[in-house]
Amino acid sequence: MSEKPPLSVLDRPNSYIGRSVPRPNARRLLAGRGQYPTDMVLPRMVHVAFARSPFAHARIRSIDTEAARAAPGVVAVATGADIARLCKPWVGTLDHFAGMKSPPQYPLAMEKATWQGEPVVAVVAESRAEAEDALELLDIDYEELTPVTDPETALDPATPVIHEDLGDNLCFSSRVDAGDVDAAFADADLVVEEEFHFPRHTGVTLEPRVITADYDPSEERLTAYHGSQTPYQMQDVYARHLGLAEENVRVLCKDLGGAFGIKLHVHGEEMTTCALSMMLGRPVKWVADRLESFVSDIHARDHRVRARMAVTAEGRIVGFDVDDLTGVGPYSVFPRTSAVEGNQVIKLVGAPYAIEHYRAALKVVLQNKNVMSQYRAVGHPIAFAVTESLVDKAAAELDMDPVAIRRANYVPDDAYPYKTASGMAYEQLSLQQSLDRLVEFIDYEGLRREQAQLREKGVYRGIGLGTFVEITAPGAAFYGVGGARISAQDGCSMKLEPSGRVQLAISINELGQGTETIVAQVAATELGVSMEDIRVTTGDTGSTPYGGAAWASRAAAIGSEATVRAARALRENILEVAGAVLQEAPADLDIRDGQIVGRESGEERLSVAEVGRVGYFRPDTLPPDFHPQLSVVRHYAPQGLPFAFTNGIHASYVEVDVETGGVTLLKHWVVEDCGRVLNPKLVEEQARGGVAQGIGMALFEECLYSEEGQLTNASLADYLVPLSSELPDIHVTHVETPTQYSEIGAKGAGEAGTAASPGAIMNAVNDALRPLGARVSAMPMTPERILTALGRI
Repeated sequence: MSEKPPLSVLDRPNSYIGRSVPRPNARRLLAGRGQYPTDMVLPRMVHVAFARSPFAHARIRSIDTEAARAAPGVVAVATGADIARLCKPWVGTLDHFAGMKSPPQYPLAMEKATWQGEPVVAVVAESRAEAEDALELLDIDYEELTPVTDPETALDPATPVIHEDLGDNLCFSSRVDAGDVDAAFADADLVVEEEFHFPRHTGVTLEPRVITADYDPSEERLTAYHGSQTPYQMQDVYARHLGLAEENVRVLCKDLGGAFGIKLHVHGEEMTTCALSMMLGRPVKWVADRLESFVSDIHARDHRVRARMAVTAEGRIVGFDVDDLTGVGPYSVFPRTSAVEGNQVIKLVGAPYAIEHYRAALKVVLQNKNVMSQYRAVGHPIAFAVTESLVDKAAAELDMDPVAIRRANYVPDDAYPYKTASGMAYEQLSLQQSLDRLVEFIDYEGLRREQAQLREKGVYRGIGLGTFVEITAPGAAFYGVGGARISAQDGCSMKLEPSGRVQLAISINELGQGTETIVAQVAATELGVSMEDIRVTTGDTGSTPYGGAAWASRAAAIGSEATVRAARALRENILEVAGAVLQEAPADLDIRDGQIVGRESGEERLSVAEVGRVGYFRPDTLPPDFHPQLSVVRHYAPQGLPFAFTNGIHASYVEVDVETGGVTLLKHWVVEDCGRVLNPKLVEEQARGGVAQGIGMALFEECLYSEEGQLTNASLADYLVPLSSELPDIHVTHVETPTQYSEIGAKGAGEAGTAASPGAIMNAVNDALRPLGARVSAMPMTPERILTALGRI
């Protein structure tokens, strides 16, 4: 029989791809059998607590640790100088961000403390309570210095320079300039402009940051049970900065109670905990309490954006001019830096629209507040709130419908491949199709009629749209080209057990987003076995292949491709053994429902379990020099363009109480094109979760600082997050435009819910307020801000 090419995984019979399969790990988690880093208990384990700077900017004159060392249960007390003997400092810059600068950062503050909450001294004790009691006995003499808190004045000559060696407080600046922006604005029939304010907020993960470090001096081996999104990144960081061989560092994270980008970065507490374990030769555990989380987890979104848009009388958008100023704390965060968010803002404003004239400037400044870096949908909510707000403002001034102005200006669905004025290359988007789907999905005309009827009764409802284009699944162009040792590829290993079941280990870890489900679906489909026969292992540098893990919506796009390659290789090897047993050509056989069958006839010949039995226990029955290979490893790196781009559009329907300023979210809709949808239920869960975080940004969340740099709402009594009772029904539907650069065609879905929901909600609020001549351009849109816009306070 002539050899036929293997089927694509998309053409395999009994496919799990595209099905809303339940999570295999859900039963274990619901039964309370999750294995979270906070649950870790080891023999001889001790606990560390941190004394933190009460000042935003202060010189450390002296530290007296004598009384703390004598306190009950105390094992050790370490200052910045003590930890610096074991741990090298790090610098959060990337080579391809020309001119970027940040000073070396140590795990504990050395001569100066540069934000309120910066760790200064570590106390290790037999229990966390004893460690915290001993903190009270430390005598730290500070000389308070003038803090730099306002980004607007951070570069003024009269403003103190936080790190004198840098010369000023500028961390990074960048500029994009395409076309003839000045001429475009001079010739425009209409220019709309706005100043937007997006204050700081943070991730508020259910499980705080946590690590248990266990150093074995007999083997010079460090095992870190670390709540991290990126185990291999942290393995590299611990090895290089603690002076260990990389193969002697193992990072494990089985289950994780939320991450959202908060757990991507290098923080001083985790580095100190590892150094202390090396110092003491025993396990050391640190779990952040909620107050610590607020002052030490990275913050995000601190931006002031001035933007204007040029439009013709017919509603054609001809240009954007953007100025973004962001304050990122006293250090750029290592290793991903604190400049990426701003850099994405100035690349993404106007991204859905076909424009030629584009100018954007970015300044990233240092300040005496907590450090700031990447958080879910990095930069996207800011860029699209700015873009979509200006689009709606132009539509109102031209008396155009918001749908019509978008339809007239989107990059057409037949214009791809397409390169934006800011330099981004799109393979294929579906902006027009997504808008058409949304108009039908929400009954747009019916909503407008309902809105008009209620306005006559004094009820102010608003409809807001928010388009997005999301950067997903980045390759080495994101970090590797800048010298960061952050892997852009991922690996998957598979092993057939004698039972016929398959052990799968993958470098993409499970954060609650459904990695275990997706890779099991793909593996089972390609192998021709049941999903129940796939056991997935993630989050362990000691047992999974090397890879980048979970960030930037890359798990499905990259992990599924590594998985299908490993599954195909294993299937071919299984069929080779089966062919040897049956004395048939492997090309004439297939695997279906866990059985070896004739490829054409479908006749069952023997089970996969029998192949495992023969391969492992009776290789003597196979031909001479035949060696069964029932374990495989395959890796996958993104191909084609530097990034995959997804797209979609949100709609929000709100009611504003003009007497109280309260906003009620009535409904929210999402149309998302994430390429091939592998599991609709998981994609919808991701979108809904992302929308919830976008609602937090739009209406609730804000880290409030005093002029002295004191965080004044560092508890859940004062820092507001949306409750389930405050979330509307969130409806999700799909458009599918698979990427042609991979076999499966998935692009990524983790951040689309957050990318455009704040902008859609802002547009809805302003739509509700429009008859009253009021407008808001700062988030969160609190009752105070809305009543101020209405002139009532």
